[in-house]
Amino acid sequence: MASKYESEVYHCMDPALDLYERLSDPLHKAILLNYCRHVHLEGAAMFEEITAPDMMADDPVYHVSWGENPVVVKGRQGVFDFYSAIGDIVLWNTGDQIAVADWGIADEMWFHQMSTGAELKKIGQKVEKDDGLYLVSSRQAFIWPYDENALLKGEHLYEDKSTLEIVEIDPADAMTPQRVREIHKECLADLEERFGPEYWVFKG
Repeated sequence: MASKYESEVYHCMDPALDLYERLSDPLHKAILLNYCRHVHLEGAAMFEEITAPDMMADDPVYHVSWGENPVVVKGRQGVFDFYSAIGDIVLWNTGDQIAVADWGIADEMWFHQMSTGAELKKIGQKVEKDDGLYLVSSRQAFIWPYDENALLKGEHLYEDKSTLEIVEIDPADAMTPQRVREIHKECLADLEERFGPEYWVFKG
């Protein structure tokens, strides 16, 4: 039986696509399509595609304030290495409030991580059971600057730690990293069918 959380992964970019349909500015629409593709590529662990020149500007800079050790990541190779180091982890977003402008995207959302207690302890979270399955959620703000060609210039990720919730969940609702990657690949195929080949490339 599928996890009840699978639907949330399938629909994680619906708010961005709903906004896309309400816009007329070509740059703003292109930024949103880049954003949608990026999230699904990340979820599918397709990091080479994320950092390709048709998706990302030459010198991206990431500011990530997750956990107790904020990091700054620079350059395409640095971004690739950052994603690769995260490893097998189940992440997704819900409840997005998103806006787009010439400079990029602002998106406030609930960000979720599904993980075992043992894995959460490695990053400093306090949970009771090493073998328990937990859902970690917090309200986060994603600020993604883009350039005039709708290429990503970086990510600024901010977590509202006052909203952090850690709840033990039924193991029957587990999603494996492999299953989550499959879902995101399905979503990528849907985007290409809907918008056509190279839909993420801004034509000016």
